[in-house]
Amino acid sequence: MLSRCRAAASSLAPSRSSCRSVHYVAPGGTNPPPVRVQRASRLRGRFDKGDIELFKEICGQTTDPSRYPLASSVAKNVVVYDGNTIRKSLAASSRGETRDEFMAEFHDCLLQGPGVFAIKGCMPDHSVLDRANAAFRTIIDRERRESGVKGDHFAPAGNNERVWNSFQKHAVEDPQGFVDYYANEVLDTVFEAWLGPGYRVTAQTNIVKPGGRAQQPHRDYHLGFQSEDVASRFPIVSQIASQLLTLQAAVAHTDMPLISGPTQLLPFSQHFDYGYTAYRHPEFIDVFRSSMVQLELAKGDAVFFNPALFHAAGDNDSTDFDRWANLFQVSACWGKPMESVDATAVLRAVWPHVQNLAKKSGHDAPGVQALLKAICDGYSFPTNLDKDPPPPDGHCPPTQLDRAFRALESDKTTAQLEEVLERYEQMRLP
Repeated sequence: MLSRCRAAASSLAPSRSSCRSVHYVAPGGTNPPPVRVQRASRLRGRFDKGDIELFKEICGQTTDPSRYPLASSVAKNVVVYDGNTIRKSLAASSRGETRDEFMAEFHDCLLQGPGVFAIKGCMPDHSVLDRANAAFRTIIDRERRESGVKGDHFAPAGNNERVWNSFQKHAVEDPQGFVDYYANEVLDTVFEAWLGPGYRVTAQTNIVKPGGRAQQPHRDYHLGFQSEDVASRFPIVSQIASQLLTLQAAVAHTDMPLISGPTQLLPFSQHFDYGYTAYRHPEFIDVFRSSMVQLELAKGDAVFFNPALFHAAGDNDSTDFDRWANLFQVSACWGKPMESVDATAVLRAVWPHVQNLAKKSGHDAPGVQALLKAICDGYSFPTNLDKDPPPPDGHCPPTQLDRAFRALESDKTTAQLEEVLERYEQMRLP
């Protein structure tokens, strides 16, 4: 499907491609006629009617339920999974094989399919969400007193309440609540399905108040946060590839009835190659508004989507209901996360609670692994290879994640862990 869409995009705009002549000299010295080779344009020109029609065609597709046999349903072209089913499957004796099957479906949905899926009951313990909400409220009130109104993405400042870097702030404000929240093997399975090992988690809490207006439809980080002028300077193939570096997600911290404005989504729109420059244009906005869908979510449900999917937070048309969500932007290990997270500070804050969880459930328990993978840097680079050389049997020095797992297995205290992490940081410095 993806290659078909891209082939169609090229055929609609032949003037944006150029041709070059390739000459081949045979060993005997004879020269055959030049071969005309089509070369795709590096950059993108103006949009025309054909682009709009192609965009409509791409977004007019229908999700095939038979492609996702592990899902519980398809609603408004969004693939829907049941969190309890996933957890039971991951806990079964064939966990590795079953996990791979779920990961394959998640990845296919995000890349080749509609680009979005939901997991009902992704966070089943509402007391964990209530505790997180209390921590976020404390942080919001403190930051408002100290800093005033903050800016927002794709919405006017002051309309919503937002906690930037809620990931680290949550850990410092309520370490036990943070551990309960991120010891979630379902999240880990989804994140790794799209991004592979070593992913980095960042999170931002967003509260949309009654009367809060919808965002402008957009694509997300990386290129979605750049101006159109800057985005247009990146080669088209780089724009397409950038969607593989990030995963977007939203966990509902309250119920989200339609009147409260859950996220507006345009399934399949990630297949339009030029969307990072197109989403600001009125013609594409009109298509979005006429074709987008919204899913009513219950507290604890989560939505995951390709960052190239056109989307927007919706209008909160209620009169007395604040819509709470924790928004994830999870980065591949070789991408640059949007926010700087001090993993050492997070580990220092939560370490005794990590140890307690490991003692109760085992060091290798999926929840413990998910928690440490969310916190730690699981990639070896960049580093100082003079001070932090690769081991004799490999090319990659041990990661912060490796060291944290070893510290957990040897039951190191918080002070001992800090010594380990300090040595690790010093080895990586120039």
